[in-house]
Amino acid sequence: MSDFVFNRTYRGKVKALILDWSGTTVDAYVVAPAVVFVEVFKKHGVEISMPEARGPMGLRKDLHIKMLTEEPEIAERWKAVHGSTPGQAEVDAMFADFVPMQLACLHKYTDLLPGVAEVTQRIQAQGIKIGSTTGFVRSMVDVLEEASAKQGYKPDASVAGDEVVHGARPTPHMVYKNLDLLGIHTIQSVVKVDDTVSGIGEAQNAGCWGVGVVRHSNYMDVDTPEQGAALSEAEIARRMAKTQDILEKAGAHYVIDSLADIEPVIEDINARLARGEKP
Repeated sequence: MSDFVFNRTYRGKVKALILDWSGTTVDAYVVAPAVVFVEVFKKHGVEISMPEARGPMGLRKDLHIKMLTEEPEIAERWKAVHGSTPGQAEVDAMFADFVPMQLACLHKYTDLLPGVAEVTQRIQAQGIKIGSTTGFVRSMVDVLEEASAKQGYKPDASVAGDEVVHGARPTPHMVYKNLDLLGIHTIQSVVKVDDTVSGIGEAQNAGCWGVGVVRHSNYMDVDTPEQGAALSEAEIARRMAKTQDILEKAGAHYVIDSLADIEPVIEDINARLARGEKP
């Protein structure tokens, strides 16, 4: 028996980008879901803040609600109002409210982030496929896709959180389903781009490259687009540095300002792959 075993190494190029939606390609600062989480809890008699609502961002929305109910301070507020802490029945009831409330306002948060249409078109023209993953359910993704197409961004495939059995990021199954839809099987050739910790974890668990984006991330803690527009350059820089630190500590291979800056990253990953490196 030989003392050595065969080790196959991928030395090709990047074949696919899997992009997040809110905070990565659309909806600056991930306002759309955050405001609805606040409103859903308010409808059930419990006040939560926007920073609290943002905490688990990136998870599938029913699981996001469940995690919020498990936060000790929120659970205590709920108990003070309802006499007991919330369980799965309360989570289900809030998610049932969340879906129509999110659909009702989502169209207001479908503007593409700067440079997204241009960079995705250039990348697709090179033969690189684009897929997407999200914590939104399919009915919400349909709204985003229709609006994005009119603005020049058309992913080649998309998977919603309710279209795989295990759709809770950071599990990697939405990435894998994208690869099936795109006809790509080499995970080392895939780059996942996201503005949240759970999205970077998704890349790690999938075994692909993970790239964090900071400029319009959930972690910028901006409640409205108007508030974001009013921030000073110094304050923007401070919040971006904080966001970058969060995404680096989550394990991102790269952290960039925005998707518009992805092309040099792809070139660097191609060089690393050619040397036999892996994610």
